Amino acid sequence: MKPRQDSQKPAPRRKRGFERTSGLLAQRIRKASESRGFSETRLLTHWAEIVGAEFSEISRPLSVSYAKGGFGATLTVLTTGAQGPMLQMQEPRLREKINAVYGYNAIARIRFTQTAPTGFADGQAEFRPARKPPAPKQPDAACREQAAELAANVADDGLRRALEALGADVLQKSKKT
Repeated sequence: MKPRQDSQKPAPRRKRGFERTSGLLAQRIRKASESRGFSETRLLTHWAEIVGAEFSEISRPLSVSYAKGGFGATLTVLTTGAQGPMLQMQEPRLREKINAVYGYNAIARIRFTQTAPTGFADGQAEFRPARKPPAPKQPDAACREQAAELAANVADDGLRRALEALGADVLQKSKKT
């Protein structure tokens, strides 16, 4: 082993124990996001918290571009084809939420793209699947009793049970409206 010369600096000592992943990746994330125009990486990393669940499930930020001599940037947002018109109508509200992160009117325009950023064959837009509808509520006892009375004359047991269940659901829904 070669003796160390005084001109060589010792390697920086690593912290003992575990380090946060965010600390290890912060420089790489900043470098990658700045190359895409994001001076504020929080817009990329906390998209769901910034714009809310309704927008984050159907969109994601792609890039920020700055016009020459103009104030305010253009944010490009990726969405699926069916959600594009809906997002377009909500642009002022979306822009307001995004600019709250910057603290000033940094994003002047939002451009929506409905294709993958790398092309059709390379990358496809991946969003979370649609929420599952909530499980239907069971009809209350009064609706079940009324449905049983209406279906009492049916001789077949299977058909009668099916009609009772259907009738109880219909009666329960008609009570709500």
